[in-house]
Parts: sequence; structure tokens; C-alpha cells
Amino acid sequence: MSLDVSLYRSYQVSYDEGKTIKNKEECVYDANITHNLTTMADKAGIYKALWRPEEISAVKAEGLIDVLEKGLKDLKNKPEYFKEFNSSNGWGMYEHFVPFVENYLNACKEYPKADIGISR
Repeated sequence: MSLDVSLYRSYQVSYDEGKTIKNKEECVYDANITHNLTTMADKAGIYKALWRPEEISAVKAEGLIDVLEKGLKDLKNKPEYFKEFNSSNGWGMYEHFVPFVENYLNACKEYPKADIGISR
């Protein structure tokens, strides 16, 4: 089982000089991570931002930036503490989670108006 996070942006296209306008949607970011990292995410204060953004009223990527920045800072400042929450089976490790959060944060900053998509 994994958490899939995606960011989608909508844009308009016209193939007939503006007479007909269609809305298109494209995925600008997509990643997944194991559910075995929920405890680590919770301890870093980013569980809801990642797994349940609707519970913090985050619909657009910009709604995650502050929370993810704080959580990532905590993760990087206290690696030994967070490594205590590594999964015993090796599926869900600190060294995989930090880059996941960092990449997602960067995508949120690059596409702040993108819609958040979550599959859990």
C-alpha cells in the first residue's frame, strides 16, 4: 500500500482561433511513498498535509507549502530522532522520506495554484 500524491493544473486551449475554448488538465507532479511512514510524518507534523490535506483545508499546492517547510526542517534538524520511526521491515525509511517531502515541497512551490490529488 502506498500514498500517491499528484498536482494538477488546468489550462485553456483553442484550436480554432478562440472560437471554441476547452479546459485541459495536466499532471505536473506525481510521486508515491509507503504508508509505513505515517508515524514519522505525524511526528514531523506533516501527516495531514500529505495523507489528508482536505482536513487542513488544503485544495491547492500553496496550502501545503508552510506545513511542509516546517516539517522538512524538523526532519533535517533531528535525523536520529526521526530514524527511530523507520519501518522494521525496511519499507519506510527516513532516507527515502526526506527526499520525498523535499521534492513534493519543491513541486508545490513551482506550481502553487495546482490542485492537489491524493490516493491512499
